[in-house]
Amino acid sequence: GLDGCTVLERIKPAKIPVIFLTAKQDVSDKVKGLKLGAEDYIVKPFEALELLARIEVALRRINKDTGSLIYGDMEIDIEKHTVIKAGETVPLTPKEFDVLVYLIGHQDIVVSRERLLSAIWGYEFEGESRTVDTHVQQVRKKAQLKNKLVTIPKYGYKLIKADNQ
Repeated sequence: GLDGCTVLERIKPAKIPVIFLTAKQDVSDKVKGLKLGAEDYIVKPFEALELLARIEVALRRINKDTGSLIYGDMEIDIEKHTVIKAGETVPLTPKEFDVLVYLIGHQDIVVSRERLLSAIWGYEFEGESRTVDTHVQQVRKKAQLKNKLVTIPKYGYKLIKADNQ
């Protein structure tokens, strides 16, 4: 029985990112939601791909606050764009780095090639999904994730949750 603004005010201390999905189109409603701390405000009807893109942007914004990620014996410094595995630097290209960070953020979730393509290269990218395959193969090889970064035939990839997660 509560409206979204009231819910947002109540959960604010938990620092949970919120995206409003609403039929309210007035600018004053949008401004109120955003001023209360919402990450985004989407008016119905909306496209699922747009919602997915906005969620990914919100998650990237939140993950930037952490500064670093840990996956097993690997430490990823988001700001410095560096990966250290067992004390050794892993030489990744910028896109390989983005693929690794995305997959670490989606552990134990099967991610389609199309989803990776849109998240890393953007929706307007006109290349092939083989680009994704090539980059994932390089990440698997360079970061030594042979048994952790698995291919799901005819769909995409899954990064198995690390033991320390």
